[in-house]
Amino acid sequence: MTPYRNLNGNSNVVSYEATEESILVVFRSGTYRNYLYDANRPGKTVVERMKILAAQGRGLNSYIASVVKDSYARKW
Repeated sequence: MTPYRNLNGNSNVVSYEATEESILVVFRSGTYRNYLYDANRPGKTVVERMKILAAQGRGLNSYIASVVKDSYARKW
């Protein structure tokens, strides 16, 4: 897992792991903390944007909250 840099200082994202077709995001709090997003759900374009934001360390939590919402492949 790669630690999320959280450059804005207010993200609930702790870390992530990106693969060719998916991104796993670990959140600091919540009933479920691990969320998998993949090419099927929410889709390749969205996942690619999430990977960019994750690598930048800024905007991932906001993007998930405003665009991705409940469109995840799996949570645990």
